[in-house]
Amino acid sequence: MRQFITIATNAFMELVRQPVFLLLMTSSAVFEIFLATPYYFAFGDEPKLVKNSTLAVMLLAGLFGAVLSASASLAREIRTGTALAVLSKPVGRAQFLLAKYAGLIVALALLTYVNLIAALLASRMAFDAYGSTDLFALGIFLLSLVVAYLLGGFSNFFLRRPFVSDAVFSLLLMVTLAFVVISFFDQHGKPREWAAGVDWRLIPAALLILFALWILAGLALACSTRLDMVPTLTICTALFLVGTMSDYLFGRRAEPVWRHDLTEEVNSSRWSESQRTLLKGIVGKYDTDKNGKLEPAERETISAADQARLRQAGMGGAWWASVLYTVTPNWQLFWLADALSEGRTTFQWGYVAKAFAYMAAYVGAALAAAILLFQERELS
Repeated sequence: MRQFITIATNAFMELVRQPVFLLLMTSSAVFEIFLATPYYFAFGDEPKLVKNSTLAVMLLAGLFGAVLSASASLAREIRTGTALAVLSKPVGRAQFLLAKYAGLIVALALLTYVNLIAALLASRMAFDAYGSTDLFALGIFLLSLVVAYLLGGFSNFFLRRPFVSDAVFSLLLMVTLAFVVISFFDQHGKPREWAAGVDWRLIPAALLILFALWILAGLALACSTRLDMVPTLTICTALFLVGTMSDYLFGRRAEPVWRHDLTEEVNSSRWSESQRTLLKGIVGKYDTDKNGKLEPAERETISAADQARLRQAGMGGAWWASVLYTVTPNWQLFWLADALSEGRTTFQWGYVAKAFAYMAAYVGAALAAAILLFQERELS
């Protein structure tokens, strides 16, 4: 256990000492704040646009952070021979890989935390066509970044400590302090109720994004056992793009046709004439209110015999689509910007728990594949 913690801590420190990690953390947070400063003239939807954009920046920054960190944590160590030196000690390959993943997810949690603070500030700073830019909050936030970098430079010059890691930890502290200070004042610098205007629903939304990043980290780590950074980035980007469209590409084809709107399916070009004739007969049989459309309650009354007829006609859902829908990560499960836009005042934490279970299962499968690939990898 002590060796696991040591490897995980070293992996985490190696990541936060990477200049690209500090650059990614700073640039993503600054860009989120910038999104809340210009005039959009979006007909009252400016706050919605700002929140959606900050969550998108958080997700994309985490995507690059996961791939770059996984490559720096594993692929580079394999290439330089550092992994072989560590494994020459009484450390198993599975333990080594899991410790690397533990350090990686903690680093991603820090990146997401800074982006979350920036997103909360952006939700407070967002204004409609009748408002104006919150220059007070913008100035305090930028000042906190400058102070964080100055603290990192001070520790590097006078204490001979690594600049990047100290700047990262200073940034965590100063951004949190800036959020606390800004929340006590309005945009004119006058005291008001603490954190008025902050959309706290961004916290569970950011937590779901963090779950998605942990899945990406597991996939990137599995790729890094055999590939370098550029191929890993390519594969993870492809999985991300396919996963965002998995409902459209695979989900609809994986479900049996009677789970869909049969009125639309009757006119769908993907069915043959005989299949459409069968669907018309099913619609006419179970359309109790005779409005030419099967409501969800009416679709539930379709008998097992008629379901079997549809299945025999090749309309019971494609097995290949079901397999691909299961294997491909569905990123839409972790994207709840629409729930924020609909004006709901509460957030279903039960959904977060279900998403956590989905993430844990997928990460377990990704790490199992990574361990299998790493066990057979020749280290030299």
